[in-house]
Amino acid sequence: MLNRFLEHKEILWGFLVAGACVLALSPAAEAAARALGVVDRPDSRRHTHGRPVPLLGGLALLLAILVPSLAFLDLDNRYRGILIGAVIAAGVGLVDDLRGLRWWVKLGGQLGAASVAVGFGITLDRFTFPFIGVHTLPEGLAIVLTLVWIVALMNMVNFLDGLDGLAAGICGIAAATFAVIALSLGKPEAAILSAIVAGACFAFLRSNFYPARIFMGDSGALLLGFVLAAVSVQGLLKTAATVALFFPLIVLAIPILDTSFVVAKRLKYGKPIYAADQWHLHHRFENLGFSQRRTVSYLWAWCALLAGAALATRFVPFRAHGEWNLWPTVAVGLIAFVALLASVYIIALLEIVKLGRLRAWATWRRESDRRKLKRSA
Repeated sequence: MLNRFLEHKEILWGFLVAGACVLALSPAAEAAARALGVVDRPDSRRHTHGRPVPLLGGLALLLAILVPSLAFLDLDNRYRGILIGAVIAAGVGLVDDLRGLRWWVKLGGQLGAASVAVGFGITLDRFTFPFIGVHTLPEGLAIVLTLVWIVALMNMVNFLDGLDGLAAGICGIAAATFAVIALSLGKPEAAILSAIVAGACFAFLRSNFYPARIFMGDSGALLLGFVLAAVSVQGLLKTAATVALFFPLIVLAIPILDTSFVVAKRLKYGKPIYAADQWHLHHRFENLGFSQRRTVSYLWAWCALLAGAALATRFVPFRAHGEWNLWPTVAVGLIAFVALLASVYIIALLEIVKLGRLRAWATWRRESDRRKLKRSA
């Protein structure tokens, strides 16, 4: 693994250049947004900040991804498609930030960006199932699954972007993990692009962590979701690695769970799927009294544990040449157990503590009603 990294120093250079671009461009984007009045104003439905915050951070992220990509990537047809699609995704988000788009127009733009990637050869045409082996999908099904995956992840990251630094941190952790796994799978271009995204995300936290001076906006959220989805297809899923199918699902479990929970809630109560609300994981943390910093730190730590589980699954040789190795299997099992335990803890924290508070509130109401009845009698 070290030898592969030394052979592809563009990974480190891409990471550093992307970070430097974000650090240089974020203040300019902040100033431009304030001058143009492109700011995010707080409301009670979704946002938790108490003051208008500039929204053009996505432009800094876009340029920070494009510049090192053009410098360090071997731009074959597929990676040209990813970069073109990234520009379209960011453009759709930018228009939404500036003017606001109807949900179906925004979805159409997302499908357009995903279609560009698919048209340039980014398709989930094969993947490997454990115990079954490599499986090739029919062309039509491969195209549909790829479109659904890219559009879904774009919206997942957009939904997740509700607290200062949350989406940038989780996307940075996911991208760094993808870079390591892609390099180990012999996909250096995917590793370089993932490292570029990681460098841009981590550097963006300097201006985006609480209290944020600038937001990435829909332009940044759709951009990051698009690139992570496309690079996961090209760099992780289309390999012969036995557990490659689960790498993106493990690393991106938080936005996947968050979106699944919110969509289920909205369907249950008959609300439009695209409507803003306060049912996201980060909102539920805040409803329990957690500060923004503490909430984001918990979710970052959870994401890091899941990323560690994915890396352990890749690098610990628990099954080699069809044979199970006892101690490596035990090690992977323990790491997976810790990640599972953390997930159960978070869910218990959100559900059980919330239930306890609801019961306490109900008890308080009953006692209050009894006192009122006694006074009236």
